[in-house]
Amino acid sequence: MKKLVLAAAATLALLLSPLALAQDTPLSRGDVETIVRDYLVQNPEVIREALEELERREIAAANKARSDALSTVADILFDSTRQVELGNREGDVTLVEFFDYNCGYCKRAMVDMERLLKEDGKLRIVLKEFPVLGQGSVEAAQVAVAVNLVAPEKYHDFHRELMGVRGQANKASALAAATAAGIDAAKVEETLGKSEVNTTLEEVYMLANRLGLTGTPSYVIGDEVVMGAVGYDQLKGKVAAMRNCGQATC
Repeated sequence: MKKLVLAAAATLALLLSPLALAQDTPLSRGDVETIVRDYLVQNPEVIREALEELERREIAAANKARSDALSTVADILFDSTRQVELGNREGDVTLVEFFDYNCGYCKRAMVDMERLLKEDGKLRIVLKEFPVLGQGSVEAAQVAVAVNLVAPEKYHDFHRELMGVRGQANKASALAAATAAGIDAAKVEETLGKSEVNTTLEEVYMLANRLGLTGTPSYVIGDEVVMGAVGYDQLKGKVAAMRNCGQATC
C-alpha cells in the first residue's frame, strides 16, 4: 500500500509539474506535496481503484505468461510417456492435476475427481506427482511412480489407499498402501532404485516451474491453469466449456 501511495504521489507530481512551471511563481516541492496529499485525502477511492487495477494487471500478466509457457510444454504436459492416466484414455477432454500426497486440499479434491470420473465417461484425467510438502511427500511420490511402473493397472487403487491414509505420507505409508492395493511391495521397493523414478519427478518439477505452479492441487484444462481446490462444480463447468467452445472459459 505504501509503495502504491508513493507511486500515485509521484505520478500526480509529474502531472502537476507543467502547471507549476506555468505559474508566475512556480510551485515549490512542498506545494506539490501538499496538493498531492490533499487530493489523496479528499479522494481515497483512487487508492482502492489503483490497487484493484494493479491486481487485475498482475493476474492478467501471470495468466498470459502461463498460457505462453503452456504452449511450449503441451506435449509433455498432456501426453508424457511417464504420466498416470485415469478415465477414458481416448476421451474428448483432458484434465491434468498436480498433487501432493500430504496435501489436505488434494485429499478433499480427490472426491471431486472420483465424482467426475464416475459421471463423465468421456473424460480423461492425467495425474502429475508434484511433491512440495517435504521429504515425506517426495518419498510417497517416488513410491507412486514405482507403482505405476510395476503395476499401472492398480495405480488408481493405490492412489485411493494412500490419499485416504491419516497422518504423514512417506515411504513406509506408501509401501503399505501398495500392499493394501494388492501390489508386490518388494517389487515396488526394488523399482525405487531405477533412474526413471527421479526422472519422472524431475519432469513434473520442470512443468510446474514453466507454468508457475507453487502449490497443490493445481489443474490444467485446455490452455488454462487453475490454482487450488476449486471444487467439483467449477471443474465440471470447465470440462463442459471445453466441449462447448474449445476453451475452459467461454
